[in-house]
Amino acid sequence: MSRPRIVVIGAGFAGVHALRRLESRIPKGYAELVLVTPNDYMLYSPLLPQVSSGLLTPQSLAVSLHRMLNNTRLVPGSAIGVDTESQCVIVRKISDEVTYERYDRLILAPGSLTRVFDIPGLTEHGFGNKNLAEAVVLRDHVLAQLELANASRDPVEREERCRFIVVGGGYTGVETAASLRRLTEEAAQRYPELRSAISWHLVDIAPRLLPELGTRLGEKALDLLRGLGIEVKLEVSIREVTENKVALTDGRTLPCRTLIWTAGTSPSPLMESLGASTNRGKLEVGSDLAVPELDRVFAVGDAAAVPDLSTDEEGALCPPTAQYAERQGRTVADNVIASLLGQPGYTFLHEDMGLVVDLGGRDAVARPLGYDLSGLPAFVVTRAYHLWDVPSVPARARVLANWTIRALTGGEVSRLGFTQGKPSTFVDSEAHRYLDPAQAREESARLRDMPQT
Repeated sequence: MSRPRIVVIGAGFAGVHALRRLESRIPKGYAELVLVTPNDYMLYSPLLPQVSSGLLTPQSLAVSLHRMLNNTRLVPGSAIGVDTESQCVIVRKISDEVTYERYDRLILAPGSLTRVFDIPGLTEHGFGNKNLAEAVVLRDHVLAQLELANASRDPVEREERCRFIVVGGGYTGVETAASLRRLTEEAAQRYPELRSAISWHLVDIAPRLLPELGTRLGEKALDLLRGLGIEVKLEVSIREVTENKVALTDGRTLPCRTLIWTAGTSPSPLMESLGASTNRGKLEVGSDLAVPELDRVFAVGDAAAVPDLSTDEEGALCPPTAQYAERQGRTVADNVIASLLGQPGYTFLHEDMGLVVDLGGRDAVARPLGYDLSGLPAFVVTRAYHLWDVPSVPARARVLANWTIRALTGGEVSRLGFTQGKPSTFVDSEAHRYLDPAQAREESARLRDMPQT
């Protein structure tokens, strides 16, 4: 009999932890493991704001899949459809070649995209901070604005280039605003005339910052941001974005050439293409992480609506955080093995361990195991948590080395030459190519009929 083939879509927290569990629990040679992902690294995304501020190098967060996975075959590409009848995943490789991967069990963990709304000019002029390319380009752009402002004698242009607006009061928005504010403060030492002109704004449509941290820590984070000189406006969002202006919903129009959009994420469009039930774009799964309507298919992470059994709230779903994704990955691996052996699966249940928010410098707020922390204790807990959670020793060493070098020698504020072009996760360039079930069956049959080379 041929070995069962387990295909995993996505190399985020859920997908990688599922494969590591599978490799550790399935004897070598008893099953074929396949990972479909466009990159050969797992991105440790919680620290992306520190890349955009220059505290960490991009390589520090690019955790090599080849180091972590020893018995998994990597397919460099993205899944664009699933033929559940023939049990085939349609894959567009990074070379743009379309191929397929047969599966006996399929784990869907394709992650998410930046969520956007129909705001005029947003996708043309907004900057994201969701992947390494965006983080590096954002840093270069911010530094370039200060250089250009310093070189200009036009007061209007100076004001436009020295104002920065961040949209989103969640973790990414708060950390990005705080980290980049510190970067511009450091860079402004070169440009004394600009110090008073630089202004940072954070706006969010919600009534509170970081509601998951509770009222007290949310207010503490708000005070810390304002202490950094960041103007925070809540219950306000963006009405329109142009090359040099941002119109807010409170009626103000601010001269600005840098809008940073961090207002949430959207599930991968792949989930809507499968013909199964979804909840706000997330594929609905049972407590065992299996998709009830799709045989031998499981879904985890940001793109799955996973019931949260740790609360009595009806219809509660697990939050899209790294700690939940990691544990879902381990549970789904155990359930895939159980399904291959004809054994009952396991229920996913996880009690939240807490949250950490790094505001740069030595400012942080944290809520580990229900205890509210701020100041130095929160800073220590936050840094320790990230060092513990980075999933490889070399990556952990690079992060620690970067932090140490910064503490001992200070930071560098030079650009890296990435200001030309603007990669974006706002619009998935492959979204219009996702295949519905009928199209996936047709494409699968066509590919399987082709002679193999």
